[in-house]
Amino acid sequence: MTDLHTPGGAVGSPQPTGRRAVGSLDGRRALVTGGASGIGQACATAFAAAGAHVTVADIDADGAQRVAASIGGEAWHVDLADTASLHDLRLDVDILVNNAGIQHVRPLEEFEPDRFSFMLRLMLEAPFLLIRAALPGMYERGFGRILNMSSVHGLVASPYKSAYVAAKHGLEGLSKATALEGGAHGVTSNCINPGYVRSPLVEKQIADQAKLHGIGEDEVLEGVLLAEAAVKRLVEPDEVAALAVFLAGDGAGMISGASYTMDGGWSAR
Repeated sequence: MTDLHTPGGAVGSPQPTGRRAVGSLDGRRALVTGGASGIGQACATAFAAAGAHVTVADIDADGAQRVAASIGGEAWHVDLADTASLHDLRLDVDILVNNAGIQHVRPLEEFEPDRFSFMLRLMLEAPFLLIRAALPGMYERGFGRILNMSSVHGLVASPYKSAYVAAKHGLEGLSKATALEGGAHGVTSNCINPGYVRSPLVEKQIADQAKLHGIGEDEVLEGVLLAEAAVKRLVEPDEVAALAVFLAGDGAGMISGASYTMDGGWSAR
């Protein structure tokens, strides 16, 4: 097996005892995928501020190293779409955040099959393999937090985003199955479901959406991205990170198999 150990020892090493203060992650080891920017960077920073030692995983080696250095963590340069390389992985972490993802906007009849497969590998198969790698250690220690960064598109669909919607719907099911299997071992699994977040992922969509809908880029934000939301603004990465810190803590032990929407009321319709 390939082991990824963070400072604190191998699987089964002694863990801090006693209940932590609300918001404290002292002594915990966290892995955040897609941690070099956007939501992932915000989560990595917030976890570190709460006392966790954080491994920042990203295909962007320089970005991962930059974020890791800024929070006193470590970087893991990894291509999560290369799922074969993850089959024998073992992870020695207490908190796993499956956040890495991309968007690709195309009508179904024009959607490239290779791109569809790539997105499912990155956003569904890779989370499965990382969960699989982390659970043995979590089970041995009797504690684990799996946080799957889903989306409002894990609950509802939008046109032109078939691969993203399919991957996020699959992630919802994976998260619930993990919750059912992990509950007896002190492991919880939950999804966080933001609407459009102020991040590079969303910024890259604006030109594609303008082309598909035949409108100007300045009209995309209100006319497309925020059309279904009651709160007419983007979600801030720090808001997502704050929820992630709560769900990763000791006080969230009875929250499992849930999907937490942060979509400004979009899914309330």
